[in-house]
Amino acid sequence: MICARVFMKKNSIDKSRRNDRLAELLIRVGGILVIVSVVWILVMISRVAVPLFYPASATTAATMKLPDEISASTFLAVGVEESQKGAFVLDDSGIFHFLKVADGSISASIKVPSLPAGASRVVSAESFGKSTYNLLWDNGATSSVLVALASVKNIDGTTSISSDVTSQDDLSFTASPGVLQSFVRPIEGKGAVRVDRLAGDLLRVSHQLVETDLLGNEKRTNTHAEYSEPLPGRISAIAVDSKGHYLYVGTDTGMLLRWDISEPGQIRLLDSVSGSEDHQAITSLALVMGDVSVAVGDAKGNLTTWFPVKVAGSGEDRRLTRIHTLRPNVGSVSFIIPSPRNKTIFSIDAGEIHADHMTSERNLLSITTGTPITHAALSPLGNTLAAVEYNHTLTIWKMDIPHPEISFGTLFGKVWYEGYDKPEYAWQSSAANDDFEPKLSLVPLIFGTIKATICAMVFAVPLALLAALYTSQFMAPKLKGRVKPVVEIMAAIPSVVIGFLAGLWLAPLVDKSILTVFFSLFVVPALLLVTIFFWKRIKTASLLQRITRGHEFIAMIPVVIIGIYLALLLSGLAEANLFGGDFKQWLFSALGVRYDQRNSIIIAIALGFAVIPIIFTIAEDAISNVPRNLTAASLALGASRWQTAWRVVLPSALPGVFSAVMIGFGRAIGETMIVLMATGNTPILSWSLFNGLRSLSANIAVEIPEAPFNSSLYRVLFLSAVLLFIFTFIINTVAEALRQRFRKKYGRY
Repeated sequence: MICARVFMKKNSIDKSRRNDRLAELLIRVGGILVIVSVVWILVMISRVAVPLFYPASATTAATMKLPDEISASTFLAVGVEESQKGAFVLDDSGIFHFLKVADGSISASIKVPSLPAGASRVVSAESFGKSTYNLLWDNGATSSVLVALASVKNIDGTTSISSDVTSQDDLSFTASPGVLQSFVRPIEGKGAVRVDRLAGDLLRVSHQLVETDLLGNEKRTNTHAEYSEPLPGRISAIAVDSKGHYLYVGTDTGMLLRWDISEPGQIRLLDSVSGSEDHQAITSLALVMGDVSVAVGDAKGNLTTWFPVKVAGSGEDRRLTRIHTLRPNVGSVSFIIPSPRNKTIFSIDAGEIHADHMTSERNLLSITTGTPITHAALSPLGNTLAAVEYNHTLTIWKMDIPHPEISFGTLFGKVWYEGYDKPEYAWQSSAANDDFEPKLSLVPLIFGTIKATICAMVFAVPLALLAALYTSQFMAPKLKGRVKPVVEIMAAIPSVVIGFLAGLWLAPLVDKSILTVFFSLFVVPALLLVTIFFWKRIKTASLLQRITRGHEFIAMIPVVIIGIYLALLLSGLAEANLFGGDFKQWLFSALGVRYDQRNSIIIAIALGFAVIPIIFTIAEDAISNVPRNLTAASLALGASRWQTAWRVVLPSALPGVFSAVMIGFGRAIGETMIVLMATGNTPILSWSLFNGLRSLSANIAVEIPEAPFNSSLYRVLFLSAVLLFIFTFIINTVAEALRQRFRKKYGRY
């Protein structure tokens, strides 16, 4: 019998050990799987973000000698289509020669239709827009043509080149003698404007206006204005914006001038500034996409961009200011080609082609050519570059520039954007027009995340920890058994519900009584302290003391209500007598602070409400698990219950309490719906409690549905997710390190 019992006991022990080993194995495997899953998530989101920093590339799609029948001509322009299968050149006789890149043969030669009377030769050609060419003829007349070039796939699988040249008669101007250079721009719905450079560095602006009356009759008006004032040097470069509002001129002394030509019959000089630091001749000018910035290249190879900004002492007037300095060229900048899709600028010198992005100031790529380039052009989508060299060789490059506007500087540094008066951190991912300059700085979002988290923790941590300490050490056990589950249930409330209530109910309520909120922060604690002071004067043996022992907070509820009511009365008196009857208007007029209805105060309350249950539950468990012999020893030595709780229990439970705070911090930093619904989602850098904010997580939720797949915005949002992941990892690592330190110091947890 004894042997049987020993055998059964041994079997039970062996079984328990096997179960323990199996449980240990499962725990280890589960832990490893969790780690692998977390790392894999990081890898997956990082794979989407990393291409933001891939370098640009350019590959030679074709190099061909121009056919002999056209190589003897003087070329004035070149063009190429997107698939690198077709190109064209314009000669001085006004013929567009369309070429098949595959074999270098001519697919079509089309004469410019509607030649001006008396014109025989093209003096110069200016590329305007994506496919328009303005031609200046030898008799001073101008004409405008629209060139259509595309590769068409046939039914049999072969590719043919579709080409056409269409005249734009509304942009044509009659002959005018003595014109050296001419620029024509359409005036939307009103006609066209022509800018001429005349002999002797004179400038003339001609408006050809068309007005239609109620009966449909057209009335044409021609106006002319000349600028004959002395210039600070000889004209070396000219540019006109696409709407015909501004004229830019560079001189051989390095001066940059700007005129307002928007009013018919007037030329008004706006700016005359030094466009080159060492007074080098300005050799090339071009308007960057959007016509706000002008790119300036000089004889020394320097490349800068300028746009008008407000200058101190100039009132509302704006003055041309150097904004961005790009990588210099080796030699003199021959000409500048702006990209039709973004703020990229292609600058060409004697033997190199540089691509730089204006906003990010990135040098995207450099292409070295063996022979100087005479003419170059981009395709309408900006992904193909064609250049004709002096030896009549046509070279076509296919370019891959994935995210030119992204750099560490634009993501984390101050950037001087178009229309801004100084460098700023800004987030604005979209606008109403295609000329928009994306502003993708992550600094306002990181700032908003930190601000929301700090506000929530300042509100939640004192309430949660003091509530946990009171519940564990002072509250009656029966009442504690009811209160703690209620607080824990608060954690189950969906964050979208909290955000909905905060945005639609709490925000308007606080908006109407903002001063009451501030007065409550002082009146309610003061009234509680006064009440506690008199409460302590009551004898411990009294009936009231025995009844309320462990239920003190119930007795304090009326005191809190009275305090809020007093705060309401005092705030009304203060607003009427100190703030002119309107506190929010006083904030703006006296301090320059705007009050947003959905602001950081709302975030502190709403997000704090979501964080309190987590901190309270974990902290209360840690405090309650402190051994009773410690508290008993402290009380036996004559310490009061509060002294015991503050100096014995709380330090002993510090590792657990710290863990509770850090878990709440992690919950707050990653919260999305509450921050999204309870703030105005304004990505601004302001510590004001009266302003809203935008956090990283809320920004992802707002932007990701509208972000084009694999676009810069799409990838930046994934980069935001990587940053959130890194923040959380750092916070948890630091928290665990401190927890282990506290554990060693206090000998628990």
